[in-house]
Amino acid sequence: MSAGEHRTGPPAGETGLERPPAGPAGVSADSPVGRLAATVDRLSREVRAAQAEAEGRALIELAKGILVERLGCGPAQAARQLAELTEQAGTTLLEFAVEVINQAARDEMSEVTDAFLAATRAAEEAGPEPAAVRLRAAESGALAAGDTQAVAESLLDQALRPLGAVAVAIWAAGADGSLTLAGSAGFSPAEAARWYYVPPDVATVARCGLEQREGLWLTSPADRGLPSVGRHHHPDGGRAAVPAGTGGRVYGVLEIVWPGPLPPQPPQIVRQVEALAELCAHTLETFEVPGDPTHRPRVLPDAAELMDLADGLYDPALVLVPHLDDSGNLVDFRIQHVNSRFLDPAGRPRGMVSGALLLEAYPMAAGNSELFQRIERVYATGEPFRARRMNLTALVDQVPLASVADISVSRHGAGILFIWRIEDETARLASLLQHAQRLGRIGGFEENLLTGEITWNGQLYDLYGRPPTSPPVPLEELTAHAHPDDAVTIGRFLRTLLHHRRPASAAFRLQRPDGVTRHIRVVAEPVLDTDGRLLTTRGAYQDISAQHWTEVALAATRDQLAHTEQHASERDRLTLQLQRAIMPPAQAPLQVPDLDVAVRYRPAEAEQLVGGDWYDAVVLPSGLVLLCVGDVAGHGIEAATSMVVLRNALRGLAVTGAGPGQLLSWLNIVAHHLTGGVTATAVCGVYDPASRTLRWARAGHLPPVLVRGSEAAPLPLVSGLLLGAVPEASYEEAEVRLAAEDNLLMYTDGLIERRDRSVEESLTHLLTTAATVPGTLDQRLDRLLTYSRSDTDDDTCIVGIRVG
Repeated sequence: MSAGEHRTGPPAGETGLERPPAGPAGVSADSPVGRLAATVDRLSREVRAAQAEAEGRALIELAKGILVERLGCGPAQAARQLAELTEQAGTTLLEFAVEVINQAARDEMSEVTDAFLAATRAAEEAGPEPAAVRLRAAESGALAAGDTQAVAESLLDQALRPLGAVAVAIWAAGADGSLTLAGSAGFSPAEAARWYYVPPDVATVARCGLEQREGLWLTSPADRGLPSVGRHHHPDGGRAAVPAGTGGRVYGVLEIVWPGPLPPQPPQIVRQVEALAELCAHTLETFEVPGDPTHRPRVLPDAAELMDLADGLYDPALVLVPHLDDSGNLVDFRIQHVNSRFLDPAGRPRGMVSGALLLEAYPMAAGNSELFQRIERVYATGEPFRARRMNLTALVDQVPLASVADISVSRHGAGILFIWRIEDETARLASLLQHAQRLGRIGGFEENLLTGEITWNGQLYDLYGRPPTSPPVPLEELTAHAHPDDAVTIGRFLRTLLHHRRPASAAFRLQRPDGVTRHIRVVAEPVLDTDGRLLTTRGAYQDISAQHWTEVALAATRDQLAHTEQHASERDRLTLQLQRAIMPPAQAPLQVPDLDVAVRYRPAEAEQLVGGDWYDAVVLPSGLVLLCVGDVAGHGIEAATSMVVLRNALRGLAVTGAGPGQLLSWLNIVAHHLTGGVTATAVCGVYDPASRTLRWARAGHLPPVLVRGSEAAPLPLVSGLLLGAVPEASYEEAEVRLAAEDNLLMYTDGLIERRDRSVEESLTHLLTTAATVPGTLDQRLDRLLTYSRSDTDDDTCIVGIRVG
């Protein structure tokens, strides 16, 4: 008994013997049943006390060890000193032992004790042990547990229930991205067995938490619809999934379940859960995932074997090992070995690079955060990383090396094997020449769209019939060297390659300067950077003249045997031939002073969708120029024949000298009465070269576009009903005076129409393209077709004029 304490005896007339405890209601305390109940109650208290003593014994022994080290005394003296200090502090031996450990450790667990006390004050009143004791007991139990299941039970009982949690799961991460339930508490055995293994790439709460360094805290899994163990028992319960790792290595995930929605947690509680996750990592470090013998136990393989592996590779390779600070945190990687294929960008010998820290040897690797973070993640999780055409940047003593490379990063034990493959310009040209020589009659090319530089090999100059000293022909000028009938095919090829950025091929007739025509097939592919921007196009031309004439002979033979061709196919073929005969892709230029006129026609890509688009550009007897485009509703022979009627009728009516509004009124009567009731849209203009004035009208059609300088805008809209809708209609006219260098465009909706965009959005894109297209009028129309975003496979007509 300590000083100052005293006891008083029993009151006078009473003995010092205590009365037996009161028995059950209605049972005397002196009866056999009452004495039995008192004995059971006493034994239960003794069992609980023994359990509490066993749980705290390891903490008391640890406190004794700290005093031995601090005081330089023996174990017996340390035990006496601990008892004396406990008596002076007026607390229990276990509580004082925890205080000694916290004072000595000053670790993350002790830093959050105050927050833990505040968060568990309600539970403190219900339990005899302080929160600090339970927190240290959970740490001691986790470190001393022989398996992860015991760790899960200890964490839930000692540390997480006071926070309101009802279940906990400890997941082990496999090198292939899979998750294995290494231990759990609060779930039924059937539920734990059902979630024992989660395959790679399955999005669960634990998997998402593993991919985030700071962990994942969800108010409710329903927020993201993520499945997880025990979801049906607590559908609205909050979840926390925190990576379990230490020293830069992530071994798994600690997942905690609350019964209801989880409010935002203070930073102290978040750090406490992170400290508990780090405790789990110590057990997971030796946990062996079934069926994954290469993943655990986590030991570094013989360094010589990994170096031999790197030396046997054809590509440059580094062997990296983790570099930790005094607190055990990953701060860098040490270059353990470089193979013979490695060339330092600063010219240093390999011996100077080997043994250095990665960020010290190559400081720019820190700037290339994506690459360094990938290496860190491979080391943390064991999941290999591979990427094609990734930016690989290093800078030593202001000497830059920036390349696009194929990357491979994999972990072997605690070592990292980093391999890359760079294909420089010299290697590309050598490969290009090798393939050209092997295949024969093939000319290779590469065109840099940023610098405009074009590279041809000698075979390609021979195919074009041009001397090697002449400049190469850019792809966008290919139409000028091909047969005019192949303009549509080349346009589709350029659009696929340059606009859609997909590999493309086309066959066309090359017209050489010496008058020889060769049948050529061109194959090209785009080269994109990591942001998806088009950098380069490369490919090859092949002379297929012999193959072409062979195919012509075979086609003639097939034509002789095709007398049983179905009527529908013949109908479509005749319709297409009729349309192309009347609407050639281009026409001879008009002889009008100070005026350039150009037209383009692109038929539908599918022959069965032959439509009724039409255009016309003709000089009238009065010297005025008739300009018009139109679109007959529908496809097939009916649309094609109706188009012929309207086009020819407008030509005949224009000879009368009437204005465009009157011409459309007459054309409406023709459409309604003389063509079987078809409907169509059209825009009609009459241009006076003398006054540079254009009078125009529209019938349900998009207005013309005026390009003046660097701006493009549609002409102000005038009213006008589509053709054939009513027996009689009148059409409003407008007049615009054009200036020198002005460009005016008339087009059908096949140029801009998209299934997923409004007409206004598509028209905005057309105006942007038209305003930024340089060059001649022909080049402007060709580029409008090449970069058109239309996806409806409809016919397209364009009429353009340029005032001189």
